[in-house]
Amino acid sequence: MGFFSFLGRVLFASVFILSAWQMFNELDATGGPIAKELAPRFTVVQKKLSAKLGVALPNVNVKELVISIIFLKGFGGILFVFDSRFGSFLLLMNLALTTPLLYDFYNYRPNKPEYSLLLDEFMQSTALFGALLFFIGMKNSIPRRQLKKRAPKAKAV
Repeated sequence: MGFFSFLGRVLFASVFILSAWQMFNELDATGGPIAKELAPRFTVVQKKLSAKLGVALPNVNVKELVISIIFLKGFGGILFVFDSRFGSFLLLMNLALTTPLLYDFYNYRPNKPEYSLLLDEFMQSTALFGALLFFIGMKNSIPRRQLKKRAPKAKAV
């Protein structure tokens, strides 16, 4: 069972690791294609949050946001392969940050073609989020070490 657990973690993390590798290869001075897609959406979210909170939020460079996404995906995926709970938290943080920004199906009407594509991607990311929560729950339910009870020594008479 240990091998299949490792294989499952490798296959699961490969989605994140390969995505981070592709984003890293496309990274340029402006942040790459993901930055072009992320910048307007992030600006809208930033304006809505600052209006709701009544406080001006600090200006975030989109290239730095892309670099942090690459780090969360790559490093979190590698740690996850080696059965690390911290790696799964990094991947959870990545999904929580990027899913509502990239897959904003809620800004489209159901009869638009973008709606179903974005909804499918959003649901896939939600499923990955749920799988990571399941992994963390399973890691928490298993005791870290099984303490062996020592048999009492027989007393000499």
